[in-house]
Amino acid sequence: MRTFDLAPLYRATVGFDRIADLMDRVLAADVQPGYPPYNIEKTAENGYRISIAVAGFSPEEMSVEMRDNALIVSARKVKEDGERSFLHRGIATRAFERRFALADHVRVSGATHADGMLHIDLVREVPEMLKPRKIEITSTLSEPSAIEAKEAEGEGQAAA
Repeated sequence: MRTFDLAPLYRATVGFDRIADLMDRVLAADVQPGYPPYNIEKTAENGYRISIAVAGFSPEEMSVEMRDNALIVSARKVKEDGERSFLHRGIATRAFERRFALADHVRVSGATHADGMLHIDLVREVPEMLKPRKIEITSTLSEPSAIEAKEAEGEGQAAA
């Protein structure tokens, strides 16, 4: 397997530790677990849905948790009363934990369980400060700028 040295990335950047850590995790994981199967779909411009096949689990046996920009979905089957004898057991009900790394400003808006599927809806909410905004261009010849007006106001109060 090919390995990558991310040391130059750490030396040349500030504040990108999460990205480098995410790359480390992805590159270090040789085998991704295949159980349970899942889909990730984009439902709107800022909406996403993770659908996980959880046949055999009830909502009480599953847990959905957000921690440190990660979505953690886990399930553990409660022991059944009585001994059952299976001729063939094709529905896996083994315990699992599946983690999804979430980008900044992505939050879980809800989770539903229906027809053996767990659907987790996510929404990306970009703060107003990070959204693009139009800056009005004014003529400096006809009006003083807001900064100049505040400076002049401040000088007038200092003289009083």
